[in-house]
Amino acid sequence: MNTIKKGLTAAVSLLGFLGFAAAAGADSVKIGFVTTLTTPAGVIGQDMVDAVNLAIEDIGGKMGTLDVELIVEDDGFKPDVGKQSTDKLVKQDDVDFVAGYIWSHVLLASRKSVLDAGKFLISSNAGPSQLAGKLCHKNFFSTSWQNDQTPMAMGEVLNQQGVKSLYIIAPNYAAGKNMVAGVERTFKGEILGKDMTGWGKVKQVEFAAELAKAKASGAEGVFIFYPGPPGAAFIKQYQQAGLQGQIPLYSVFTVDSISLPKFQQGNLTGVKGSRMTMFWSPDLDTPQNKKFVSGFKQKYGRYPTSYAAQSYDTIFLIKSAVEAVNGNLDDMDGMRAAMEKADFPSVRGKFSYGNNHMPIQNFYLREVAEDDDGVWTTKIVSTVYENHQDSYAKDCKM
Repeated sequence: MNTIKKGLTAAVSLLGFLGFAAAAGADSVKIGFVTTLTTPAGVIGQDMVDAVNLAIEDIGGKMGTLDVELIVEDDGFKPDVGKQSTDKLVKQDDVDFVAGYIWSHVLLASRKSVLDAGKFLISSNAGPSQLAGKLCHKNFFSTSWQNDQTPMAMGEVLNQQGVKSLYIIAPNYAAGKNMVAGVERTFKGEILGKDMTGWGKVKQVEFAAELAKAKASGAEGVFIFYPGPPGAAFIKQYQQAGLQGQIPLYSVFTVDSISLPKFQQGNLTGVKGSRMTMFWSPDLDTPQNKKFVSGFKQKYGRYPTSYAAQSYDTIFLIKSAVEAVNGNLDDMDGMRAAMEKADFPSVRGKFSYGNNHMPIQNFYLREVAEDDDGVWTTKIVSTVYENHQDSYAKDCKM
């Protein structure tokens, strides 16, 4: 099937530049990485894979004395395909770590395959509330955030800016629900309307009806969460509907280094100066982030996204675990203890893990701006949260 072919191709392509020995076994650490490489959402998955490859290159293809073997699998944007890909990595490839996962519904469908097999599961993006709370697990870690946190920070920004009413539009799946819950948790004004639109097999990319209702509601702002191509479609239709300048648009995971080149090419100038919240930005002033962003731009000719930043961190988290036990991959307790310390060079700077293995970290307000070369990017405006812990840690019984 296609996912297996993609996995084998990715593994084989890395053998050349990493110089693996013919036999892997104890001579290598095997990392399975599940992401979306097909469908229009594949642009996000490719950004993540590019960052992982850069990280492996930056560590010289080694974790201690062990070579790194990476096997990439495509989830096809579908939970059942993601589970099949995960099962392959665990049962057939016998990887030591399974990482990646853009989508919360794919991660939730795949988690048991990894955890029941006694492997480490690392989310490089998805942060469903279930895994932060009641379904937390000693072998699950995140290098991103819990879904609610980023929109919670946006809710605080809305309060600071004196926004009194809001219209919400988001996709109807696990992460979309978490994003809405997050902004509703902190926003003190009135929610005048809410539309949860199609996703997955019935992914909606036409928003005329929702935009009309938002305009008619009289809300002082519109909040959206649309990662990938649907986000670009929404922004374009928002501007075409004449809402730019009438109703301010607030977003999370919609305006980033994937969508900005398209916005700039399409001359959607309304996005300039728009603001969003995130734990990271290309201009974050940490040594690891400077190395990451400059290396990524040099290698791929574009700015990285937060998806890439989290994926880059994933490799360094795994490296800290492997080297803490001197390459003894049977020492699960030792590797787990090392990861719990979060003692690795992160693009976000120093952070810590909560009891549920979700990062406790800062969140920033970012703004779309031009860099010195006239390229649209994002820059940090202010710090919204310092050392923020998700709301579900209290439900985790580890």
